[in-house]
Amino acid sequence: MATRQWLAAVAVLACAVACLGGCTDVLTEGTSAGAGIVGAAASRAVTHNAGVTTGIGLGVQAAAHAGLEYAERRVHETEQNEIAAVAGTLPVGAVATWRIVHDIPIERNEHGEVTVDRDIGGPGFACKAIVFSVDDQEKHGLVRAFYTATVCRDGTQWKWATAEPATERWGALQ
Repeated sequence: MATRQWLAAVAVLACAVACLGGCTDVLTEGTSAGAGIVGAAASRAVTHNAGVTTGIGLGVQAAAHAGLEYAERRVHETEQNEIAAVAGTLPVGAVATWRIVHDIPIERNEHGEVTVDRDIGGPGFACKAIVFSVDDQEKHGLVRAFYTATVCRDGTQWKWATAEPATERWGALQ
């Protein structure tokens, strides 16, 4: 019994360290390792059959990975909607700053500028083509990365409308 409690404590600690790091690679690996430890501890409590133990471990690991991907999608959606909200208030050619402070620290807080390239749509259908930067202050000065997207008005809110943002920016996940 003490071994299972120790393994559970290690899993919680591994996940906590990964979450505080804010590095997606560390978080992914930490989640996988933590899930493996928790899965092994849980399966040992249920059976001593290696096949069943493996199945339980893989199931726990898959569930943990799916949960992490869900959290990443929510973080990306929050950032995208912040950029859309700022861009929605701008006329063509104007520039404004955007900033996001994440509630879930699985990615860095970021900021940059956004401008509207052109208006798209017609009566009852308002969209804007935008260009935005993500600014990073490094040792040798400001480094900016630029991206394009489309945002559209949904009722009173402006929402991200681009189906596939730059995979370099958000990976395979929106």
